[in-house]
Amino acid sequence: MPACARSRCCRWQPARSTTTLARRRPSRSAPLDAQARGWSLAAAGACLLPLLLQLPGTLALGLALAGSVATAASRRRPLPAALRLVLSLALVAVVLANARFAFGRDTGCALLAAMLALKPMELATLRDARSLLGFALFAPFATFLLDQGPLSLVLGLGAAVLVLAALLRLSEMESGEPEVLAPAPRLARVLRLVAIGLPLALAAFWLFPRMATPLWGVPERVIARPGLSDTMAPGEWLDLMNDDSVALRVAFDGPAPPTSEMYWRGPVLWNYDGREWTTSPWFRGLPAAPVTHGPRRYRYDLEVEATDRRQLVALELPTEVPDGAQASIDHMLRTERPLSATTRWRMTSAAPVAFEPDLRGTLRAAALRLPDGFNPRTIALARDWRAQAGSGNDAAIVERALAWIGAEFGYTLSTPLPGRHAVDEFLFDQKQGFCEHFSSAFVVLMRAAGVPARVVTGYAGGYRNPFGGYWIVRRSDAHAWAEVWLPGRGWVRVDPTAAVAPERIYDTLADRASGGPAGLRALAPMYDVGDWMRRGWNDLVLGFDAARQQRLLRPLGGGDLGSSQLVALFALIGGAALAAMLWLVARGERERDPVLRAWHRLGARYARLGLGRRPHETADAWSARVLALRPQSTALVALSARFAEWRYARGRGGDARTLVHDLRAHRP
Repeated sequence: MPACARSRCCRWQPARSTTTLARRRPSRSAPLDAQARGWSLAAAGACLLPLLLQLPGTLALGLALAGSVATAASRRRPLPAALRLVLSLALVAVVLANARFAFGRDTGCALLAAMLALKPMELATLRDARSLLGFALFAPFATFLLDQGPLSLVLGLGAAVLVLAALLRLSEMESGEPEVLAPAPRLARVLRLVAIGLPLALAAFWLFPRMATPLWGVPERVIARPGLSDTMAPGEWLDLMNDDSVALRVAFDGPAPPTSEMYWRGPVLWNYDGREWTTSPWFRGLPAAPVTHGPRRYRYDLEVEATDRRQLVALELPTEVPDGAQASIDHMLRTERPLSATTRWRMTSAAPVAFEPDLRGTLRAAALRLPDGFNPRTIALARDWRAQAGSGNDAAIVERALAWIGAEFGYTLSTPLPGRHAVDEFLFDQKQGFCEHFSSAFVVLMRAAGVPARVVTGYAGGYRNPFGGYWIVRRSDAHAWAEVWLPGRGWVRVDPTAAVAPERIYDTLADRASGGPAGLRALAPMYDVGDWMRRGWNDLVLGFDAARQQRLLRPLGGGDLGSSQLVALFALIGGAALAAMLWLVARGERERDPVLRAWHRLGARYARLGLGRRPHETADAWSARVLALRPQSTALVALSARFAEWRYARGRGGDARTLVHDLRAHRP
């Protein structure tokens, strides 16, 4: 190489080198290598996982299998377009059929999951990979529409990190960089970028004004979550009673009531058509009936898991209606908006001493109404009891019914489907059932005997978590009981199921686990810790509302800021955080050529010794100056020569990967 040429060229010329590198970069239509394909598929799968966990199990498993098979079949080359179209239409049909061809939030998310599962079928080039990753990022966001729990957040963040790592690999491949990072350094590099953006994310969470209503609305779920409803038909609660997921968490201020008194009162069912019990919409607009509460009051925070319904329960009976809810004449609580997320309610309850002691005629008629042509044996028995007890002795009829049920009936969840005369079949033939059967039959029997009665649904009992000191009520604790109206006392709770199976009402989960398999008992503390962490998450993140935001800002002098002032404060702090991010990114901008990057780092190491390369120096001149000052630096002279030959005399500098390795390994 001529000396003049080396002298000129060894002063770095980015424009020339960039042009040279650009000719070597693969185009966007270049096929993916194994590394880039693997990272892209892993990232797409990680994005799909949290969304699948929110879908019905059978549908999620089917989508996962379909996506895996389609991805494996298209590993060597994309499937034909016609076959991809057929598979896509088939999965769309399966999703819509699963949702009964109704469109809602969960249906839309399931369609997104189906399309993402099939998207890898056309993964072949750089452009396809970028398209797949961009589409996959919608899946974690869709997950948060269905669930805002900590598991969804952790899985979503992990998926986002993998997407960034995959994009980094695509960028390396597009730039023609020969170096392929191991997974750990690649993830570390991505996590460093995530840490840079963390201040902006925290500013958005803590300072963005909390709105009373969301900025936009999305359709409700098509398939409602298990929960209480305004209807009850014997035999329809089996799914709910087999669901051990949490329905309520309750933290009392002070001592909690005994478990036998934990009746979480929900919908009150007045109407009976011979098959199904329903609430009465005519009573919802009437003012709440008068109640005289007992002296013992219980104050508590009620945390209600999402049900997408409006039925709200309370320890009977609440002394006042909480904000955001309404009470009907029978003190049934309904929220103003569906419970589409975890909500908290501050309540005070006390047992009633007198609950509507004067029953108006229309309500009495409603509480005695029975459909014609149903249950003739029950009606005949009730009339016989009334004749024996005489008028004005309703309490004796109630006691007689409870004694009969307690002596001759059993508790079981395995019951046959009822026929036309369901109550007759239960009382005189089967004599076995669960709370739906007992409460329904008891109320029919009371009404036939002339005792006003109604069915009440809700939850019974609870389990105290020792780690948080709060109570857990599960969906499997769903219960139904009766209320009868007695002169001088008003409505009185009567639980015929407790007369047959008190353990169903009074036992806690620990009591049940003590008689169960040893594995269940061993897992109980782990479950307690997990639920305690979930409650902490609800309190810290999901419960961060406008009031808590004001309390957070009050010590800083911002407790009285309005929404517009909060927006301005957020813009100011967010802008500062964004500027800091841009400065850090620009400061650490990466040299795209790996050989130049390694050469610059070598120069930086010598600069720390005061032997850095001067701007006017060529590589040879710099190494010669260092050698004169440090005779042991012969390795630097050899490296400088190899670098100059690799850069300006292609083919004579050796393999680039080896040169990068040697430049990195050299220490002054």
